[in-house]
Amino acid sequence: MRVEDEAPLTVMLMVRGDAWITPDAGERLHLRAGDLAIARGPAPYACADDPATPPQAVILPNAECRYPDGRSLNGVMDLGVRTWGGRLDGSAVMLIGTYLMQGEISGRLLDALPSLLSLTSDVWQCPLTPLLMDEVGRDEPGQEVVLDRLLDLLVIAALRAWFSRPEAAAPAWYAALADPVVGRVLRLVQDDPAHPWTVATLAAKAGLSRAALARRFTDLVGEPPMTYLTGWRLALAADRLRDTDHTLDAIARQVGYGSAFALSSAFKRVYGISPQEHRARREPVRIQ
Repeated sequence: MRVEDEAPLTVMLMVRGDAWITPDAGERLHLRAGDLAIARGPAPYACADDPATPPQAVILPNAECRYPDGRSLNGVMDLGVRTWGGRLDGSAVMLIGTYLMQGEISGRLLDALPSLLSLTSDVWQCPLTPLLMDEVGRDEPGQEVVLDRLLDLLVIAALRAWFSRPEAAAPAWYAALADPVVGRVLRLVQDDPAHPWTVATLAAKAGLSRAALARRFTDLVGEPPMTYLTGWRLALAADRLRDTDHTLDAIARQVGYGSAFALSSAFKRVYGISPQEHRARREPVRIQ
């Protein structure tokens, strides 16, 4: 397959056999059974049993599939519920999950990833593989929700494993979560962004002076506490504008702003567009 769907994030878990992931730029990856790869879009790549195998299908945006010559392939290779390929008993089987939209909160973490990464089975074991294999072929009420949550758990487990590696460049705030003081402050802010936090109230929770907390937080996170809080609140607002139909006033209260006007002013200052313009650009969030 040649994948040109421009998806922000695709997870590929090799269940049986081997596969090669070959990006247009960068090194290719060899996946064996139990290995996992994560591709960050929108750059295209090829997925095949061998790097020399020519593409037999092209995956385009909006779940459109075509032959390399442009003819439609939609439905031709369907093998059952959420199953696609040449044959059910093929020598190579891969589970693929695709996130078609990236939010501001998730982007803070995913932007630290390389365009293509892999976790091999000798350093990472996935207990979710049997569950996913069992669930993916079912067609029951609520099945999409079950699969979405399992895929979310798979991604979280994979990112934890990746960022624990010494060569991985984890975001500063992610690494700072391990600090007993700054980690607690980060969790307070993330768990309750609507609270009227100040450096003084956060310092009191952390058991430090305001100056000591500000210095330690800035050293570990790379920005002062209030700057991080503002960024977190606006990222939450951006995602809620995209994912919900809540009013701007309601979202403002949810993320710690006193009014829609205050949120709108801060949002436009950081993102360069108004909250209404940001919401107008939203698309449905889908996971394939």
